[in-house]
Amino acid sequence: MSYHAFTPKDAAVFADKHSDLFGDHSQLSAEQLDTTGLNQVFRVKNNRGTSLIVKQALPEHSGLTQHWPVSLHRAQIEADVLKHHAKICPEYLVEVFYYDQELAALLLEDLSDCAVLRNVFQSDQQPEHIGLHLGRYLAKTSFYSSDFVLTGPVKKARQLQFNNPELCLVTEDLVFTDPYCNHERNSLSVAQLPELRELWLNEALQAEVAQLKADYLTKPQVLLHGDLHCGNLLISHEEYKVIGAEFGCYGPAGFDTGTFIASLILNFMVQSAAKKTQAQQYFSSQINLFWQEFSTVFNALMQKETKDQSFQNAMYQQHFLQQLWQDTVGYVGCELIRRTIGWAQAEELKKLPDSSFKIQTQRQLLALGQDFIMHRRHMTPEQLLAKLAQQI
Repeated sequence: MSYHAFTPKDAAVFADKHSDLFGDHSQLSAEQLDTTGLNQVFRVKNNRGTSLIVKQALPEHSGLTQHWPVSLHRAQIEADVLKHHAKICPEYLVEVFYYDQELAALLLEDLSDCAVLRNVFQSDQQPEHIGLHLGRYLAKTSFYSSDFVLTGPVKKARQLQFNNPELCLVTEDLVFTDPYCNHERNSLSVAQLPELRELWLNEALQAEVAQLKADYLTKPQVLLHGDLHCGNLLISHEEYKVIGAEFGCYGPAGFDTGTFIASLILNFMVQSAAKKTQAQQYFSSQINLFWQEFSTVFNALMQKETKDQSFQNAMYQQHFLQQLWQDTVGYVGCELIRRTIGWAQAEELKKLPDSSFKIQTQRQLLALGQDFIMHRRHMTPEQLLAKLAQQI
């Protein structure tokens, strides 16, 4: 069947055709949940309460395709990343039941009993183990997609499979290029201009960002999710699920860890002054828990399950983990800056009602981001958390 944008009826037919969950003689209904312009999402339900999600990539986006060429191939990447990561730790991934290449459509499990982590934070809830579970997820998916396990030919074949040049270009521009010049895509305000001029003229900072960009382009260490922020995480009391992997590709392991930590920091920073002391304790503990779990699990896997004899060297393994932390801190900084002034500004900032508080928060985020980038080679996890405590 040739590509066409689904109607709710089309989504119901698609779900019924490619799943046995509904059973015979089901009465199906479909509701459209979301249309971002990049994708459209439907919930298809039968009269017995069984439901599935249909997600279809759309050929044009009013903002994205204005600046970058983006094909429907991104749906294939998303399906493949989710399925590949699910082979490693299925408890953390939304299940992909079916993918149709011609229609650029995925049939997914319905996680309606879960909530978006960003919304959970905005409702002042503090899930206790988010750092633990995300650390475990990233440690396992990173290790088992790396040179520690895969042979050279297998790894290179995986890089070809997950080659994602169009959305990687979006990441390259939005994270590493646009914020460091007066680009038309940036989200700027007159009140920010003094700080922004300093950022744009800081050659030492530009050099460090260039190195982080070069690493993103040339260090295919692990299979990345590529966009691991709190809007792509769904949680309930018993489940922690990752969604939205269309930016997936091979890249430096510190990119996903840095993106996730930056998202936690953003959610901490938008807390009101009255709530910040309590919030600082919570978010610091989750960042600490995340890195401790990630590094502990990754280190244990290196010691016990590394296949390549060269990479079994204990000194090399410790150097790798140390470098991974330094990369993480650098990408935390890049993500904080781009989510503050870049084209895809953080939803957490957009929803701040107080303009003066928003400007203050943006200034703090820009300062933190630059600090992390410039001092990543010598910053310990404890020092990163101390920087957060200073923001109260």
